[in-house]
Amino acid sequence: MKLLVVEDEALLRHHLQTRLTESGHVVEAVADAEEALYQAGEFNHDLAIVDLGLPGMSGLELIGRLRALDKTFPILILTARGNWQDKVEGLAAGADDYLVKPFQFEELEARLNALLRRSSGFTQATIVAGPLRLDLNRKQAVLDEQPLALTAYEYRILEYLMRHHQQVVAKERLMEQLYPNDEERDPNVIEVLVGRLRRKLEGDCGFKPIDTVRGLGYLFTERCR
Repeated sequence: MKLLVVEDEALLRHHLQTRLTESGHVVEAVADAEEALYQAGEFNHDLAIVDLGLPGMSGLELIGRLRALDKTFPILILTARGNWQDKVEGLAAGADDYLVKPFQFEELEARLNALLRRSSGFTQATIVAGPLRLDLNRKQAVLDEQPLALTAYEYRILEYLMRHHQQVVAKERLMEQLYPNDEERDPNVIEVLVGRLRRKLEGDCGFKPIDTVRGLGYLFTERCR
């Protein structure tokens, strides 16, 4: 998933970007609200982590601005303010969850995963489509009860398509899930990865859930639950 991290403390910002990247996300980490607004306006994100104590425009103001711009992705507040009034204000501004510093990364990751699941319409950590089962926590795919050997990039594409099942997903959206920088993105790479993914899914059982919608992108045709 593509995440936006807004944290002015440089060491924590670096730590979050590193750990979340290691967890399989594409992370854009910025130090202030103005840069966050620019990133949110120019690029698609699946979730934002916002510190309340930002320089200049506060995290609460930023959240309000994002919602006013019709940005509907989940927002997790990350802050040192632990009293209930601050939590109420943050949630009222449009945030979806709240985590107080200091925190354990495992709790942060669990909250992020829960928010991402709910935003995709899933309540469980497993997505099922026909003979295919995707374990979102383990980042593992199982086809006909057999583990499917996918590369990290193949898994990311499959997860994104299944989260957005029965919707056309543009190549650009898939590229954003793999590469943080514009200059690294190559549509031909997506075609190669999707081709390899299709062959692995078809296997011996003939499962063909990914269609190409010419000129638009890809469609995971199976209903996921």
